[in-house]
Amino acid sequence: MSVGAFLITFREALEAAIIVAIIIAYLRRTNRANQIRDVWIGTALSVGVSVLLGAGILKFYGGLAEKELFEGVASYLAVIVLTSMIYWMATKGKDIRVEIESRVRRSISPLALIGFTFIVVFREGLETVLFLTPFMTQNLTGTLLGLIGGLTGALVLAYLIYGVGMRIDLKRFFYYSSILLVFVAAGLAGYGTHELIEWAEEEGYSLGVFSAEAYDLGIPSGSIWHHKGAVGSVFAVLFGYSTSMEWGRVIVQFGYLLLALYFVIKAYNRELIVGRRADGRRSVT
Repeated sequence: MSVGAFLITFREALEAAIIVAIIIAYLRRTNRANQIRDVWIGTALSVGVSVLLGAGILKFYGGLAEKELFEGVASYLAVIVLTSMIYWMATKGKDIRVEIESRVRRSISPLALIGFTFIVVFREGLETVLFLTPFMTQNLTGTLLGLIGGLTGALVLAYLIYGVGMRIDLKRFFYYSSILLVFVAAGLAGYGTHELIEWAEEEGYSLGVFSAEAYDLGIPSGSIWHHKGAVGSVFAVLFGYSTSMEWGRVIVQFGYLLLALYFVIKAYNRELIVGRRADGRRSVT
């Protein structure tokens, strides 16, 4: 099972489940429970379209001659979207309930509610497909197992939170999961760079020191510590580990890692400080 696929799917599916739960809770609170069916229709449609999109990308990839170029571009695209999603959650996630309830309040007709639910849930599905594309091109079976595991875990946690009433600090949960996803994104950036370097070399382009080997740990491909081995592959997905790297990959991967960690930690810490100050003012009054 791909750990990266599990983590990404778990995070995205949990966000989608939280959004659906907020919509349903608001409908019940405002005596519009008869429209909950429309929410499930919109959700089902978004899931179906996401699955078709993923299948279409796989079919397109299978017919390509220059797979390295596709994998490199897909990895970079996934990193861009993943980074924007993490940063949005860090800076705007606290207002998600207010924003969703405001939109649902204006979505009076069944078609409007179905459309709104489809859009907000499909956004998570589209992000998941984009994020998982680089993993699917490397290990389809492992990615599918990770997807199923992540989806199951997210639905179970969502049920425990909204169905059973289990208390969990979602802000802190998203903080730590965002930190882990930054490492995953850094690994994708490094992998994408490696694939683009290979493609450029096959096309006869000279990249100079950018394509020169930065290090080689000398670990054989049959070892469990190789980045494709049983243990090494887990570290490869979670932390971008590789037994050898080009200088271009080192610069992109670790440069991204340092910058993304700085901005995400800074954004979350600012929100946590603001939250603590607000709690302090409420306790005083």
